Amino acid sequence: MSDYLKFVESVKRKTGIDLAAYKEAQMKRRLTSLYEKKGYKNFVDFFAALEKDQQLMNEFLDRMTINVSEFYRNSKRWEVLEKKIFPKLLATNRRLKIWSAACSTGEEPYTTTIVLSNLIPVSQISIFATDLDENAIQRAKMGIYPERSLAEVPNNVKLKYFNKQGQLYQVDDSIKNTVTFKKHNLLKDTYEKNFDLIICRNVMIYFTEEAKDQIYKNFSDSLQSGGILFVGSTEQIFDPGKYGFETEDTFFYRKK
Repeated sequence: MSDYLKFVESVKRKTGIDLAAYKEAQMKRRLTSLYEKKGYKNFVDFFAALEKDQQLMNEFLDRMTINVSEFYRNSKRWEVLEKKIFPKLLATNRRLKIWSAACSTGEEPYTTTIVLSNLIPVSQISIFATDLDENAIQRAKMGIYPERSLAEVPNNVKLKYFNKQGQLYQVDDSIKNTVTFKKHNLLKDTYEKNFDLIICRNVMIYFTEEAKDQIYKNFSDSLQSGGILFVGSTEQIFDPGKYGFETEDTFFYRKK
């Protein structure tokens, strides 16, 4: 057995995270560059160090979970969400149940609230947001971001919902209070039911086809009939019917 496969087994035993569900070449490359940067020669030495050093373990989890995010990422899609998807969902239910899955450092769920607040009062909004990486969740809860994360945010929104602190921006409490963050592993934890909208963007590209297949099935089971799955701009589902979906718009799928 290769030292990488042993590493995969050891990590699964220790953390419950299954690296085998991620595309091997991509993950191997990312983790090799991390252990080399830290001065280790192979995956065996690297895992021995991870067991002893919590800070290194946190860094490993960060590297593994690819925290790249920004507000209004691919802004045209958020426009579709505001002008087409939300009005349809709100026509039948004013209290939407929304899940931002693999939410990274929180830009996505906060964007969701901001967009939805153009249609209903903020006091009526509640977003459930999850990620595998506890560090990312802690940063999301703080709601403090560098300017580059706000590159796509319209100026009037920036003035209304962000408080500038030197070079950083803090999300206003009225927005922060709408989001509940929780740790969740898409590959092994149970999924809540009856969502009106699930947003999961720019993370599926890292999974194997088998893992994707399972996650899409789980998402479908978690949505109520007529609910929407919103995916990333490189993650078109080519056979949505297989999961009980039909295409509502580009990158939006409605559960039949």
